[in-house]
Amino acid sequence: MLSRAISGVRARMVGLRRVVPMAVFSSKATLEEFENNPKIPNSLKASDFMLYRHIGPNETESREMLKRMGLSSFKELIEQTIPSSILLNKGYLENSSAKIPLPAGYTESLVHERLRNIAKKNKIFKSYIGCGYYPSIMPQVILRNVLENPVWYTSYTPYQAEISQGRLEGLMHYQTMIAEMTKMDIANASLLDEATAGSEAMYMCYSIHDCAKKTFVVSKDVFPQTLAVVETRAKAVGVKVEVVDPETYDFAGNKDVCGVLLQTPDNLGRVKDYSEVIKKVHAAGAHVAVAADLMSLTLMKPQGEMDADIAFGSTQRFGLPMSYGGPHAGYFATKESLKRKMPGRIIGISADVHGKPAYRMALGTREQHIKREKATSNICTAQALLANLSGFYAIYHGPKGLHEIATRIYNMAQVAHHTLKKFNCRLITQEDEIFDTVAIDLKGTGKSADDLLRLFESREMNIRKIDDSTVSLSISETTTMADLHDLLSVFAEAFGFNGSVKDVMGLENINYLKPVPASVKRASNYLKQDIFNHIHSETQMLRFLYKLQQKDLSLATAMIPLGSCTMKATTTSEIAPITWPEFTGVHPYVPKDQAAGYLEMIAMLKDYLKNVTGYDEISLQPNSGAQGELTGLLTIKKYFECTGQAHRNICFIPSSAHGTNPASCVVAGMELVVIKCDSNGNVSLDDIKKRAKEYKDRLCCLMVTYPSTHGVFEDNIMEIIQVIHDHGGQVYMDGANMNAQCGLTSPGFMGADVGHLNLHKTFAIPHGGGGPGVGPIGVKKHLIPYLPSHPVTNPDRDNKSLGSTAAAEFGSAGILPITFVYLDALGKEGVRAATSNALLTSNYLMDRLKDHYKVVYTGSKGRCGHEFIIDMRPFKKHGVTEEDVAKRLMDYNFHAPTMSFPVAGTLMVEPTESEDLGELDRFCEAMVSIRREIQDVADGKLDKKDNPLKNAPHCLEHVTADEWKHKYSREKAAYPLPYIKERGKFWPTVGRINNLLGDKKLIPVEPDTYKCL
Repeated sequence: MLSRAISGVRARMVGLRRVVPMAVFSSKATLEEFENNPKIPNSLKASDFMLYRHIGPNETESREMLKRMGLSSFKELIEQTIPSSILLNKGYLENSSAKIPLPAGYTESLVHERLRNIAKKNKIFKSYIGCGYYPSIMPQVILRNVLENPVWYTSYTPYQAEISQGRLEGLMHYQTMIAEMTKMDIANASLLDEATAGSEAMYMCYSIHDCAKKTFVVSKDVFPQTLAVVETRAKAVGVKVEVVDPETYDFAGNKDVCGVLLQTPDNLGRVKDYSEVIKKVHAAGAHVAVAADLMSLTLMKPQGEMDADIAFGSTQRFGLPMSYGGPHAGYFATKESLKRKMPGRIIGISADVHGKPAYRMALGTREQHIKREKATSNICTAQALLANLSGFYAIYHGPKGLHEIATRIYNMAQVAHHTLKKFNCRLITQEDEIFDTVAIDLKGTGKSADDLLRLFESREMNIRKIDDSTVSLSISETTTMADLHDLLSVFAEAFGFNGSVKDVMGLENINYLKPVPASVKRASNYLKQDIFNHIHSETQMLRFLYKLQQKDLSLATAMIPLGSCTMKATTTSEIAPITWPEFTGVHPYVPKDQAAGYLEMIAMLKDYLKNVTGYDEISLQPNSGAQGELTGLLTIKKYFECTGQAHRNICFIPSSAHGTNPASCVVAGMELVVIKCDSNGNVSLDDIKKRAKEYKDRLCCLMVTYPSTHGVFEDNIMEIIQVIHDHGGQVYMDGANMNAQCGLTSPGFMGADVGHLNLHKTFAIPHGGGGPGVGPIGVKKHLIPYLPSHPVTNPDRDNKSLGSTAAAEFGSAGILPITFVYLDALGKEGVRAATSNALLTSNYLMDRLKDHYKVVYTGSKGRCGHEFIIDMRPFKKHGVTEEDVAKRLMDYNFHAPTMSFPVAGTLMVEPTESEDLGELDRFCEAMVSIRREIQDVADGKLDKKDNPLKNAPHCLEHVTADEWKHKYSREKAAYPLPYIKERGKFWPTVGRINNLLGDKKLIPVEPDTYKCL
């Protein structure tokens, strides 16, 4: 019985396997001899198993919840929830395609020991590779108080702005920083990485011209990863990419060009002023996107001064570790006139009902889940946490500090250039083009790039191979003069220089350092706002960050029951490894032997995920759920292209689907056909059959979420899948609701061909206030050849790969240790128990609330999956809306459930397995109390306009004001139930925010004189 999974976990964790050979203990004794020996009393065994820490309800609470629902066991609940035809019984969580099975589960301390031993296999050499990734220094005050702080990493995307003012303020500072550094009018709140931002720039240029111009020009000297992602995205929608020398290209002669992508410093480290090129492009009627190194913009001419239309790049240099490729926030900015075409989220300033300034997400109708099939981007999750980290880096250093860091990098690069010139190296990067990188031409030297790389590796250094006869070095914030001396000494050895390197460097009487040439020098000031010019001591920064975190409701405060979002807790032991230097210090382009630890962990994680999903292979490249969707669709598309069926381009999507599904369909270049849902909210089998017959020659795939977006396990899913297969299509199973499947059923078992997972939902990576996320895809065997490749680390040698959809081969590799710890520690039984408890908590809440609110959809046996929808529409006749209920929940110390999705006028509730019975009951008490308030409005006991629902949330400033004009008490406003006083009140810092005002007068960047709220 699954209810015994928690209490009996020690006794049942038989056969703890060593997944890879490693010396965990110095003695010869094994775990099986002791920890898993049932004859040894539990009182002598380790107790820190993850299962106890992760799952909220204990055994007593689980029994009580089942009893209240009239159930005797988990087995009975599961049989009433999941169709018997898809239930896994024998052999669950096992997959012959996986070399490594899921373990039985480990203690938290042992998992850390196992992972530390793996991490030690990474070799941390001095990195001078560059190409968009550089060693950086995250200030400890930011690392400790933001990155490692659950208030920051467990919060959700700030849709409920009144309880999100801290991270919204942080993102506003970030946007201001980007707009200031690039000298553009408006910036968004981050994209997934630099290469993805480049592809979004391409699509934006394409959409600006109403998709009529189908040529996009890219400079031959952009980073290879950016070019690869741009080419992948362009091909999907039929845009031709021309790779050219922009200085000589005839823009006037090609009227089909929609846009141009340029880079500075470019792939060879050359700083460029593209002003004249941009004039030519504009004269030809096209638009220009320019990528730039953010640190370089403290010294060099920014995109806005060149009159670029779009500015993009990476914020990785602003305090973010390399972490084998990510996560890093991609930045994106544009002109005021193009703001409604810009992808991603925008933070703006509005005001609350009391006239107090307040932050909110602005221009929401631009977002892909609103625009659906009319979307010009499928961006959903971005990199909010990383954006905040970079913004705080800029605040802490200020413009003066950033200028000093950049100047030091620039001067050290000049020293390198001067010294290499003395070694008679043929330098590609000229002295008036330098920022941080020097490229060297090896032709005629008798040495290849590989020769030099081997020499440097023998000295525990890495330089970059650009091609067989070209190498480069890049200076970073972390480079010291001693490091530079050692680096140049290896070059001296390589080129036969026998003199004193130190003397050639001439540091003690240096006279060759030059200021930035006027031709590329920045003319404008930057970061003039107050926030960037006074918080520079650690005490100031600590208090600033603490002030912000107090404004936000996170999982550190209360349950966040957002349907379709799976806000489960991330344990501290899961997130701790992401800051280990063995993981943070690895450049994504190091030789594979230097990333042996990463590759071992990735191989194990992929096998764990194969076991959970039933797929035959996993790609970890997509760095968000939406990117997973796109990657999966492109995999299917490439499969049909390579099998002579490129004409198959019809994608079926149910009307209930999340907005990213139709958006991903559009940006994948497919044609959308919407499938109806029946009166019970299920995908209509009749409509599927009708449409499949109608489009049998062009059917590409069905995108289906399971359990459905309505929170129900549909009985006929196997039949739906079979209909698609019978008509030549593939089945894409959206993994948004995998938290209801793991260990009980799987996409592969049901017959799905491909699907993405949300590691930031089901597999414990926290949401970070709107990112980072990881959206890997799993595929069946026939689709493996078409999975993503990478131009640098995993080139497509047989022209079968779909291309690249992210900047790094393994996407956001730096946060994969979170999911590894989650699965390694929970193990086979723990994963199954987690899913069972997710079903338990959801059905328990539904059972308690169904007499107070109408539940919109249930399964054929009256149960829901891991989430359910309650109807607020009947209350509109009393003047009460779903928004009123959502805002009123803030007064009860809760974040609202998902509002008006997937059904307008409803709330979708998902508690997850992390929440204990006490928290679940408090939420029920709050919802029942709100229902009584609605009834009081209906009965005339509360005024229809002046009531606690309409005026919610009630902030401290308002409740404690001298004047109180409302027809209900202050206590009713702020302390409607006793538990709020007992547990401590969370105070929203603003009242209800005026959304219309914030869109009518968009303020996405702080004015020069603006004081932070």
